[in-house]
Amino acid sequence: MGNELAAYADLRARLRRAHVLGSVAGLLGWDEQVNLPPGAAAQRGEQMALMAGLEHAEASAPALGAAIAACEAAPGDALDKDARVVVAAARRDYDRATKLPAELVSEKARLSSEAYHAWAAARAARDFPAFAPFLEKHLEIARREAELLGYGERPYDLAIDRHDPGLDAARIDALFAELRAGLVPLARRIDARAEEARARGEGPLALKGFDVGAQRELVRRVTARLGFDYERGRLDVSLHPFCGGAGDDLRLTTRFDADNPLDALYSSIHEAGHGMYEQGLAREHAGTALAQAAGMAAHESQSRLWENQVARSRAFWRWLEPELRAAFPGPLAGVSGEQLHAAANAVEPGGMIRVDADEVHYNLHILLRFDLEKRLFAGTLRVAELPEAWDALCEELLGRRPAHVGEGVLQDVHWSGGAFGYFPSYTLGNMMAAQLWATARAKLPGIEDDFARGEFDRLLGWLRAEVHARGRREDAFALTRRVTGGELGAGALLGYLEERYG
Repeated sequence: MGNELAAYADLRARLRRAHVLGSVAGLLGWDEQVNLPPGAAAQRGEQMALMAGLEHAEASAPALGAAIAACEAAPGDALDKDARVVVAAARRDYDRATKLPAELVSEKARLSSEAYHAWAAARAARDFPAFAPFLEKHLEIARREAELLGYGERPYDLAIDRHDPGLDAARIDALFAELRAGLVPLARRIDARAEEARARGEGPLALKGFDVGAQRELVRRVTARLGFDYERGRLDVSLHPFCGGAGDDLRLTTRFDADNPLDALYSSIHEAGHGMYEQGLAREHAGTALAQAAGMAAHESQSRLWENQVARSRAFWRWLEPELRAAFPGPLAGVSGEQLHAAANAVEPGGMIRVDADEVHYNLHILLRFDLEKRLFAGTLRVAELPEAWDALCEELLGRRPAHVGEGVLQDVHWSGGAFGYFPSYTLGNMMAAQLWATARAKLPGIEDDFARGEFDRLLGWLRAEVHARGRREDAFALTRRVTGGELGAGALLGYLEERYG
């Protein structure tokens, strides 16, 4: 048994080394979106390609394969259940890594860096043709990867599986069909009511003149109160909010607008939800499946639960309102608490920007992107046709077309990094969040009274035990089943939206 246990220790050490290399590459990616001088873009592309090559070499090293094989050959009682989870996940990841040529891995990393800067410029100029060649190249690489990994006939399934292991387009189709059947009529009903209110002169509250420095202090204070540990993280500004880093070095980003303070508040809470999940993973098992998220649907369930179920609730706003008034006495003079809460839960029919979308319409944005990605990978939609297809589907699902590509096909950063298959995770995460929230309310009586007092430890502790600490031991479906007692589905989300907005 001693030799087998030594093999497992060797495996853990090698996995940790690959993890550390990946974290260095992650910091380069964070810096690229936060600090990089414009003239350094080409150099950063070379740096990213080199780091990707080093990480791939470690992840596909023969010595790592030998350590995995030695663990697999160990007697049944040599490794406990958790160790077997680590070995199985390592085998899956190793087998994939060894099938991808190092040159392809480096090429994709270099392209992602170049495409990010091309996307940012194209979005600002509202020039889709300037970005289209980069998207074409990413699709080409995605198809090449699919061929190499045995997904040649279903490349989009590989893209999905990378973000949520075990999921595929057919399974998501079934879940999204269930959601669409209930969500579209609900959204239309709420839209009609919102239009009637506008006709009566009851438009959304205009919030203006909120000092950006004071906003930064407020969102940091709020996210720290929720449970994000700033001793192991920081908050910065980027074009598109994200959470990067890992373990003891989590990087949150947001963006600020003096005339839209709720944008920074809610994007920061969303990213802090991701960060709290990462901070809740088992640090002593870094690099192994025991310290990795269950998938991006689970990750998004955490960010969306804190952003929506918690931070848009009346209880949360009973605590937040005095904080806001102390930070912004001038801009909030004459604004009632009811108006503030209504602004945080405003439903905006026809809004074009996903990250600004209200809860009712948000998932329609995801249905749009899922449909377009399926068609791109199936070859029934060409990249050049994407803007028109986007606009047409926007009109069908959201009631109007974008004014320009900046609020249409170019609004999201994901495709610049070849992150196909990620978008469904948002809606799957919303489904999970609704089921987790219903369970939390049942298991933690008085939890909303906690929020009104600015106390969030009970909810965070429950999520740490039920979700974070579990790592990658189970996929999103098994996690949902274990924690909530039910299968992942649209029912809880539709019920929650009906209760809050219907």
